[in-house]
Order: sequence, then C-alpha cells, then structure tokens
Amino acid sequence: MLPLAVGAAALAGAALLVVRSPYQPASYGICPSVLFLGVYCPGCGGLRATHDMLTGDLAGAWGVNPLWTLAAPLLAVTWVVWTLRRLRGGPPLTAPRWLPWTVLVVVVAFAVLRNVPALVPYLSPGPLP
Repeated sequence: MLPLAVGAAALAGAALLVVRSPYQPASYGICPSVLFLGVYCPGCGGLRATHDMLTGDLAGAWGVNPLWTLAAPLLAVTWVVWTLRRLRGGPPLTAPRWLPWTVLVVVVAFAVLRNVPALVPYLSPGPLP
C-alpha cells in the first residue's frame, strides 16, 4: 500500500538523519542554489531542521528553516490521515483546489524574503558550526 511505502521511506530518511548529522560540513552535499547562484532556496537548512526536530531541538530547527519547521508536522498529520483513510477503505484524500497555489506563493515568498539582506540574520539557514 502506497501510504505505508511513503511512511517507510520517510522513516528510513529520518533514521539516517539521526545517525548521520547534517551539521558536518558537506556531509550531504551543498545546495546547488547556494553553490551556483549564491542564494538560499526555500529548502536550504531543511536537513538540519529535520535533524533538530528529530532530536528534540525545536529552536534549532526554527533557526535553520522556519518554513520547514512548520510544514513538516503538517505533512506528518496529512500522512496519518491519508494512511487511516486507506486502511479503513475510505475515499482518497484530496486537496482543495486553492492549496497548491497557496503553497507556491508561500514558498516563493519565503525564498525571496530569506535572501533580503535585512532578513538574512533571521531567515537564512546560517553557517555550519
């Protein structure tokens, strides 16, 4: 069943992030956006934020990627609802028509704002320690 496969893949990724810290320089590579364009993408710091959330450091997660820190729990709840519906034989989970556009606007706005020089101290993923 697809929800269980998605959950297993997420669990494997989470286990890897707990075992191998993304705080080691270049441990998972370098973001192509930073490497080639010199700007932070909306996902920059996402691995470190996930690692921090999994190890209980919510302030650290917020510090490296606040958008992902808010989105990850929402995605987890969505996965639980999706899985329960599939297990109970209910109707498929469908997103409202406005949701993809809202997500796109939020992600683009976050990408722009985190590269505004005055906001970089607050929204950038920060340097590796």
